Amino acid sequence: MAFWWVNHKQTRDHEVSGGYLWSPFRNANGAYNQTYENMRHAQVGDIVFSYANGRIGAVGRVTAEATPCPKPAEFGVVGDYWSDEGWLVEVEFVEVPKPIRPKEHMQAIGPHRPDKYSPINANGDGNQGCYLAAIPDTLGHLLMALTQADELQLDKKLKIQESEPDAIVLEDLHQIDLDLTIPDTQRLQLAKARVGQGLFRKRVLMLNESCRVTGVTDRRLLIASHIKAWKDSSNAERISGYNGILLSPHVDALFDGHLLTFEDDGRMHIHESLPADVLERWSIDPSMKVEKFRPEQAAFLAHHRSVFARKVA
Repeated sequence: MAFWWVNHKQTRDHEVSGGYLWSPFRNANGAYNQTYENMRHAQVGDIVFSYANGRIGAVGRVTAEATPCPKPAEFGVVGDYWSDEGWLVEVEFVEVPKPIRPKEHMQAIGPHRPDKYSPINANGDGNQGCYLAAIPDTLGHLLMALTQADELQLDKKLKIQESEPDAIVLEDLHQIDLDLTIPDTQRLQLAKARVGQGLFRKRVLMLNESCRVTGVTDRRLLIASHIKAWKDSSNAERISGYNGILLSPHVDALFDGHLLTFEDDGRMHIHESLPADVLERWSIDPSMKVEKFRPEQAAFLAHHRSVFARKVA
C-alpha cells in the first residue's frame, strides 16, 4: 500500500463525490508532467489524501487503476485548457473525522515532504502545479493520525452497495468468471459494469450530467444503461462510457426494452406497441428532442435503433 496526495481545488467536489481522480495525459503545451503520470502508478488499495482550499478534508482508497477516459462533462468550463482525454483512477472517498490545514502543522509535516514533486511548499501552501504526488509512508501515517483517518474502517466505509442481480445477470457474471482469457483487472471491471457499478457507471457519469429525458440530476436516482445491449457488445464496448446513457428508472425501462430510442440528433422514437397512456402517466413527451449525442455514440445508437425497428411487441 502506498500513500498519495492530490491537489484538486477546482475539481474537488466533483471528484470526491463522484469517486474518482481525473487528469489529462500531459500539460496543455504537450509537455510531460510527472504528477499526471503518477495516475498510472496508483494501485488498488492505495490511500489518497484530498487537499483543496488549504485543507485536507477527505481520504480515499483506490478501487481501480488508471484507464484512459474522456474529460468529465461535469467539469464544465473548469480546465478548458486541458485536453479532452486523460487518465481516470477510481477512488472511493470519505470525509475525514478531523479536517486539517497543513499550513498549521508544518513543523511536523515539513521534514517528511518529498524531495521532488512535493504537493506542498515549504511555507505550507499547496503546490497547485502538482496534481497527484507520491508521499513517503512516514507522511502518510502522520496525516492519518492528524486527520484521525486512522480511526476509520476504510474497507467498510468505502464498500460499494450493489443491488441483488437477477438470474440473467448472475449467468453473465458466471461467464465472466469462467473466461480465463480476460485479465483479472478487466474481469473485475466487467463484473461491476454488469451490475451497473464501477468503471462503466463512472464513465457514463463523466459524459452525462442528468437524465436525457427528465432532466433529473440526482445520481442516486439515475441508471447508467448500456445503449448496445450487454449480450451484443464486446468486452471493450461493455465498459465504454460512449456505450452508455444516463436515464431515470422509468425511462430506462422503456429504453432497455427497446420501446423508446433516439436519433443521433436527439429526436425520440416511441414504439407503436407502447400504449399512449404510459407516456401520459409518466410525463414523457414523444415529440421532445433531447440533447444531441456525441459522434462516438453513433454506432451504438444505430444498433439500438435496429433492434427497435425489429421489435414486434
